[in-house]
Amino acid sequence: MSEIGKQPKIIAFYLPQYHEIEENNKWWGKGFTEWVNVKRAKALYAGHNQPRIPLNDNYYNLLDDNIKKWQIGLAKEYGIYGFCIYHYWFGGHLLLEKPVEQFLENKDLNIPFCLCWANENWTTQWVDSKAKIIFEQKYGDKGEWKKHFEYFLPFFKDDRYIKEDNKPLLVIYRPDIIHCLNEMLDYWNELAIETGFSGIAFANQYSDLEDIRNSDSRFKYHIEYQPLFARKWKKKKGTLLCNKLSKEMKKFLNVILPWRDWTSVAFVNMDFKEDYDKVWNAILQHKPVSNKCIPGAFVDWDNTPRKGDRGTIYQNASPEKFELYFDKLVKKSKLEYENDYIFIFAWNEWGEGGYLEPDQKNKFGYLEAIKNVMEKYANEC
Repeated sequence: MSEIGKQPKIIAFYLPQYHEIEENNKWWGKGFTEWVNVKRAKALYAGHNQPRIPLNDNYYNLLDDNIKKWQIGLAKEYGIYGFCIYHYWFGGHLLLEKPVEQFLENKDLNIPFCLCWANENWTTQWVDSKAKIIFEQKYGDKGEWKKHFEYFLPFFKDDRYIKEDNKPLLVIYRPDIIHCLNEMLDYWNELAIETGFSGIAFANQYSDLEDIRNSDSRFKYHIEYQPLFARKWKKKKGTLLCNKLSKEMKKFLNVILPWRDWTSVAFVNMDFKEDYDKVWNAILQHKPVSNKCIPGAFVDWDNTPRKGDRGTIYQNASPEKFELYFDKLVKKSKLEYENDYIFIFAWNEWGEGGYLEPDQKNKFGYLEAIKNVMEKYANEC
């Protein structure tokens, strides 16, 4: 168990989708960034907190290093240890890589960080209920694995990169869909040792409980990615039944009213709204299934800016509630978990409603909640 009083390190997932790239301009229209989704979001019912507006209309461009300096300054001021930055690699083709490459080049951007390979297909899921694949994720052979490792290597060697016992921390979002997982990770581990490391500390981010129980031994850590982890294992049969009935009803309507496309209609969508308090209570009730587990936290969740009425909303979130639950999670992590990390969703997932950055409604409220809790436990040490 963690030592009582030992201060956990808070690592926030960090999205680089806030600058133009050629591919997004082609797929979604000139000038597309995550801010396009955020700005066009609409309230879907009375009291729905949309659109979310950054404080002082700070719709930033992540290619500006001054923005990254501002983010790092905020993170440090309010008790965030580091960032886990999403990395997109498709058989050697990179997407959204410029901010983290600038981060690597600019030593003034001084905060611990690690990478998380978002290894799913790149699809049209934001706008299409039947998502089409734009970039398929293929995993190749040793030649590609070596090329990918060589891309990682300058980051691993950087003094700011998070390491444990001379092992860089590398997070993989969906290891369960990698058919050559063991061979690839073993090879990367060999290459890391050849280049002077003691290996790689692999972590997975996937939210399925059974995947964690059955996960391969090559992973040092299993991150309980919230709120999806808690939502999956606490999901009630009634919700599943209602969603099944919804699908059957749509099939029926497609037969009797074929001129109308019913596939994207939120007809009996019990997943549309979730209760913030119930999900946080599920997080706090859950016991780690192994000594590899890392607890997860979440600020808020509302992905309707991306998915419209196909999205999911966690209702009744507030900085005050978050502080109460986060305080309990920190205490829980010290008593029940053997690892001193907490991964949080998220630093800047504006299109999914999970962000610590200040907005027009709550100002710095969520960051202040983190700071209050971290200072409380620091004072108890």
